[in-house]
Amino acid sequence: MSKAYNIAVLPGDGTGPEVVAEGIKVLKAVAGKFNFSLHFETFDWGGDRYLKTGEVLPESAPDQLRKFDAIYLGAIGHPDVKPGILEKGILLKLRFELDQYINLRPVKLYPGVPTPLKDKGPEHIDYVVVRENTGGLYTGIGGISMKGTPDEVAVQSMVYNRKQVERCLRYAFDYTKKRNKKNTLALSGKTNVLTYVYDLWERAFHEVGEKDYKEIKREYYHVDATCMWMVKNPEWFDVIVTGNMFGDIITDLGAITQGGMGIAAGGNINPEGVSMFEPIGGSAPKYTGKNIINPLAAIASAQMMLEHLGEDKAARAIESSIMNVTANKLKSMGAGQMGYSTSEVGDLIAKGI
Repeated sequence: MSKAYNIAVLPGDGTGPEVVAEGIKVLKAVAGKFNFSLHFETFDWGGDRYLKTGEVLPESAPDQLRKFDAIYLGAIGHPDVKPGILEKGILLKLRFELDQYINLRPVKLYPGVPTPLKDKGPEHIDYVVVRENTGGLYTGIGGISMKGTPDEVAVQSMVYNRKQVERCLRYAFDYTKKRNKKNTLALSGKTNVLTYVYDLWERAFHEVGEKDYKEIKREYYHVDATCMWMVKNPEWFDVIVTGNMFGDIITDLGAITQGGMGIAAGGNINPEGVSMFEPIGGSAPKYTGKNIINPLAAIASAQMMLEHLGEDKAARAIESSIMNVTANKLKSMGAGQMGYSTSEVGDLIAKGI
């Protein structure tokens, strides 16, 4: 009997619905070829709904989403809604409520995609960043006093406990083992300045690695050195694990080296619960409805979703089709510069499965 998966779809704002539609097109094509079924249920949470109702996210949303096998997200961000309202009220809230404690970001240069890194090609840029996703500075611990006065004080604290750190590290070790390429995991931190938090990270890194993952080589880089080597020698990396803020920064650097936000995909992972997959780029409202936005990041995030669900062969088929299209079809990765419309790119990927 074929497997069936229930997928919650959050098309979101701007061009989100357009790229999600192409991802679903490809998912349906690959499901038909690999003998499993996908059932989609769409939720209208985003800027338009907020402007109509004043509600960012229903209180019942996390419980509703827990019933699904995965969440497929388009984009969050509306030009008529103040920045931060939707992002905090939907994206961060779901990450925390659903305990999606891993942000998984492959940094992979596909053939035919230009990179700003001189003399680097697909053979050099192929690694993964595992970012801790629910702790650190982003938890909002802190506050402001005497606001608006010359004596105003703002405090925001980076807080981690051993459980948060260790579960992220174990996920990263396991992922490195499954990836089975260089079998090298690098911790990116700042032990010379953030001497409490990253001392905890580094001690846990070596203790866990020595006890349970002796076959995985361990390396450590300060985050500033990590950024330099991501530009100069990206081929050194296999898997990088880091905290929330550093991970947020270096994954955007990684995205531009792999061709830009139009092709970068990511997952917010709860290994024991429901996970959410999304293109990294924003909602790009100026391109809404023009059928010119690049859908490859959304399609690649659909590929990540299938891999997470255990449909590895289907995921590899999507990636193979993406690489064929980038190598042989598209003129550019930019919106309106691909040589094909958004929907035509989706057709090319689906037909190439």
